[in-house]
Amino acid sequence: MENLPDKAKTSRYSFQYRATECLNCGHPLDISDRYCPNCSQANSTKKLSIKDFLDEFFVSLISYDSKLLKTLGALLMRPGKITKDYIAGKRVSYTNPFRFLLSLTIIYFLMINFTGNFSEWDKYGAQEDSYFIESLYDSNAIFGIEEGAEINRGIDSINQTPDYDAFKLRIKKQDSLILADPSEYFKNLGTVSKDSPFSKKQEFFTTLLRSDSIYDFKDATSKYGVAETLGNELAFNIANGLLKLQSRPGSFISTLISKLPFAVFFFLPVFALFIWLAYIRKKYSYTDHLIFSFHNTALLFILLIISYLIDTIFAVSSNWIFLTIFSLYLLQAMRKFYDQGVFKTIVKYLFLNLIFFILSLFAILIVFTGNIFTY
Repeated sequence: MENLPDKAKTSRYSFQYRATECLNCGHPLDISDRYCPNCSQANSTKKLSIKDFLDEFFVSLISYDSKLLKTLGALLMRPGKITKDYIAGKRVSYTNPFRFLLSLTIIYFLMINFTGNFSEWDKYGAQEDSYFIESLYDSNAIFGIEEGAEINRGIDSINQTPDYDAFKLRIKKQDSLILADPSEYFKNLGTVSKDSPFSKKQEFFTTLLRSDSIYDFKDATSKYGVAETLGNELAFNIANGLLKLQSRPGSFISTLISKLPFAVFFFLPVFALFIWLAYIRKKYSYTDHLIFSFHNTALLFILLIISYLIDTIFAVSSNWIFLTIFSLYLLQAMRKFYDQGVFKTIVKYLFLNLIFFILSLFAILIVFTGNIFTY
């Protein structure tokens, strides 16, 4: 099938351009070999023309599209079947599950990021010495006139309480003490403070960052003699990240969403361990369980993408419909793939969904914390 007759003498596959050695991997070739049996590259020494380049592009595109359509069809119509085929060796017909899931997660979170208009949230961030709760004074713009007025009345009642006034006064006094002699204040943190030294260090760096005394950790070490220890740098990074979150919440959320695809691939390998434990008596390996989780998570993101498009276009809420569809699909996929009865499958289904939810929250927490340090 590979050594078909040449279509034309000018074709890059014609005999006049055949070589006896693969230009890609150096494997010995026969003049009749149209493709290298070792790496599958075309056996041709002809310089690429625009036509040749476009031909290769469209052939590759059509090949990928056919794999994509077959993968989508198998995922949607035959729960669990695609994973059985894939681990049985039928892999050429389907897209790679890892790459497929990565593409879907990136597409989904990009859609949210570009259509969410999170930059608008930055206007509600705290300014100068105000705190994030005070930005809710403009809650009419967020929640509507009636709801916003109700929230504002609640905030007014909080702001007028002696405790809140005392809190603001304490913050101002503390800032004054720090700014009077930052170097001396930092030296005495471990001796005079009854609170945790780490939290006091964080407050110290927060004050200096808000007063524009420092811009990075090196400023703190050079200006005020702060020791270059891991604990000090950690306290600085937390203070810096929280201040940026407070002043630019929209940008923070946007950056966080862009990192969520990597959170998916953080907990899925861990989740596969729990699948392996739930089906430890089955013949499947850890990799088989991982592929199963990749395929089903890919379907989840397909449904989320469809739901998000419907909600955006028609201004409705369809998430619950597609999540219900996925819940039923996953139960059927587990039954088909692992060949167990209804009762056992339901028990393991509930257990694994609880683990999935916990790991998802844990992964988001890790990404959120990491985003504070790097934002």
